[in-house]
Amino acid sequence: MSVAQKPAPKFIPKDPLTLHPETRLVHGGTTRSPYGETSEALFLTQGFVYDNAESCEARFKGEDPGFVYSRYGNPTTAMFEERMALLEGAEAARATASGMAAVNAALLCQLSAGDHVVAARALFGSCRWILEDFLPRYGVETTLVDGTDLAAWRAAVRPSTKVFFLESPTNPTLELIDIAAVAEIAHAAGARLVVDNVFATPLLQHPFELGADIVVYSTTKHVDGQGRCLGGVILSSQQFVTDHLQTFLRQTGPSISPFNAWIMLKGLETLALRVERMQASAGRIADALAGLPNIQTVLYPGRADHPQAELARRQMKGGGTLVTFVVEGGKEGAFRFANALGLIRISNNLGDAKSLITHPATTTHQRFTPEARAEMGISDGLLRLSVGLEHPDDLIADLVTAAGAL
Repeated sequence: MSVAQKPAPKFIPKDPLTLHPETRLVHGGTTRSPYGETSEALFLTQGFVYDNAESCEARFKGEDPGFVYSRYGNPTTAMFEERMALLEGAEAARATASGMAAVNAALLCQLSAGDHVVAARALFGSCRWILEDFLPRYGVETTLVDGTDLAAWRAAVRPSTKVFFLESPTNPTLELIDIAAVAEIAHAAGARLVVDNVFATPLLQHPFELGADIVVYSTTKHVDGQGRCLGGVILSSQQFVTDHLQTFLRQTGPSISPFNAWIMLKGLETLALRVERMQASAGRIADALAGLPNIQTVLYPGRADHPQAELARRQMKGGGTLVTFVVEGGKEGAFRFANALGLIRISNNLGDAKSLITHPATTTHQRFTPEARAEMGISDGLLRLSVGLEHPDDLIADLVTAAGAL
């Protein structure tokens, strides 16, 4: 990770991992400028200057630590990266312009023509596009498997398999995959496991403790949490950054804006409070939905009737902030339900302070055939609810009204 030319002392213990996550989210990675600001400084600069040509040469050769260009590293971005690494328990982190930039870079930086990827078939639509449409253009093949079937993961392995990829809980069906078991299979095959941990957040699930090699996030979601800007991050060992990721990011340029990195830093300060409140409300809402007429199915990892409830208890620290449910009447019923909502807004985002509802079949997964959506468990009546910070009683009242419109 890049460091400032003359770093100011940190104001946290020498081993910040001894602090609770909530404290790391407020203080982790903060470097003060000589002005001693309370809030982290925002460095809106493209480049940096040097005392002399010799110093410039040494900086570019890596002999003199410091920043050279904000596409490669920036003081504000470096603070965000360090705070994310401290939160996740990773050796290193690199921020990107969006969550999909993080997914794409985490995969492409370590793959070459002739390599093979094994991935769970239940994925965000853009992730499936990278695996099914983009990587094959460059000679990289992908096998999609039922993520819950460990035998399928084993059977898909080839001598050329380099990467396993999954998200858990999955988008949008909240299906859980046994990360520790899949990591064991990947490592036995000599492959790395990349986990998209967006739905669980860094607070509710710790993929590195379960054996993951690389963890990716769209920080657009819970980390910002207020609908302001885009961002992503890749977390891994320092060796992976040195051997694969750093040069790829430097030469291809999917860098985050320093302003967006600063927004993410401020979002991290309240992440624990927001996730705790959202999760508590999501649990109540899932129970309320399960008791409503015209609601066929409710999926929430914190409920005992979730298909992987035992795995959820073992792998996660809570049920999360999203609830998925199926209404009667297919697409027409789902649209009628969504249009009847007054407080909850229709959007394709999640993890926001505002509660948001999405119809995946016509938005995030609309490009798939009906057969492919059915294979992923996405029916026309399925809705994904991202629970926000409103009072849960008001949200439940809104949902009850919408159910009455069916």
